[in-house]
Amino acid sequence: MLDREGSRLFDDDHRLFRETVRRFVEREFSPRVEEFEEAGKVARDFWRKMGDAGFLCPGVSEQFGGLDLDFRFNAILNEELTYAMMSDSVTLQSDITMPYLLHYASDEINQRWLPGMLSGETISAIAMTEPGAGSDLQGVRTTARREGDEYVINGSKTFITNGQNADIILTVCKTEPELGAKGTSLILVEADRAGFERGRNLDKVGQWMADTSELFFNDVRVPAGNLIGQENRGFIYLVSELAQERLSISITAQSAAQRAYDEAVAFTRERKAFGKAIIDFQNTRFTLADIKAKLQVGWAHLDWAIERHVRGELTAEEAAASKYWHTEMQWLACDAALQLHGGSGYMNEYPIARIWRDARVRRIYGGSSEIMRELVGRSL
Repeated sequence: MLDREGSRLFDDDHRLFRETVRRFVEREFSPRVEEFEEAGKVARDFWRKMGDAGFLCPGVSEQFGGLDLDFRFNAILNEELTYAMMSDSVTLQSDITMPYLLHYASDEINQRWLPGMLSGETISAIAMTEPGAGSDLQGVRTTARREGDEYVINGSKTFITNGQNADIILTVCKTEPELGAKGTSLILVEADRAGFERGRNLDKVGQWMADTSELFFNDVRVPAGNLIGQENRGFIYLVSELAQERLSISITAQSAAQRAYDEAVAFTRERKAFGKAIIDFQNTRFTLADIKAKLQVGWAHLDWAIERHVRGELTAEEAAASKYWHTEMQWLACDAALQLHGGSGYMNEYPIARIWRDARVRRIYGGSSEIMRELVGRSL
């Protein structure tokens, strides 16, 4: 069980919230892990249960039916869901897509879509990555051409989380391609629009329950009112919100690393070799001690970063450094934990196998480790 009692970041309200989330996860999510993995997506009825419990988009303001809670509540949901081996699909809605609407969209858009995102009736995705544009968002080639009161969108996206489930897609487009990054806009596309098509649910190494898809836009017409914020300001919006996205990924990485460590401790205490428990060998203890030390540092850092973010002080460079460190640490911890399981660690029936394969992509999405180092390096 995830132990955060020693953290000074959370007050009594947060602790009560965590207990409620934990009971919900044990009752509604954990028994369905295999079901969601086999289906390749999280069932829509689970999204609605999350909404009924008040666990989606806790930061939405009361004006649109939300609770207007601070990011510490998002962090608790991230920690508990990830520790239970949830993919990042649900947290994407609360931490990543929702803020673009709340901070930049018109009241009309927010009144139309935020209540459904809170209830779980509406599932969202954000379409940034393209076959030729990953961490470099300036390379986006999808276009949105203004024709009267409409935008006509053409292009394709790939590796889009919630791609199969999504009802609305926040789509990164070039409204003035000749301006490069300065000609980028963010436009909401409803999934039932003519010309919008979903590709296959991509066959990934890990995160099997996260539906990850190719999306195609062929002369998709949407009202001009679907523009998020102002035209050609999309790149600024994306940069402004990436700090929270990268902090969110840091939290999931840390929580998954903690689960990997806990699985390794439990396994090595139980498993015997040469007449004694594996944990009694010095190599095992040293390996576990190394992971434990990194986890201790990681939790302290996350508390610092979350606190700064709640105050509005976390910088883009600090978030990039956080994402880099926590995802790299997670990979080392998960790989070492799997190694301590021996051959059993390579068997999918053991949780460590899922934790290990789900870990790998966090060093890539949300900005690869190489890009994170570049961002930090530019600030020197």
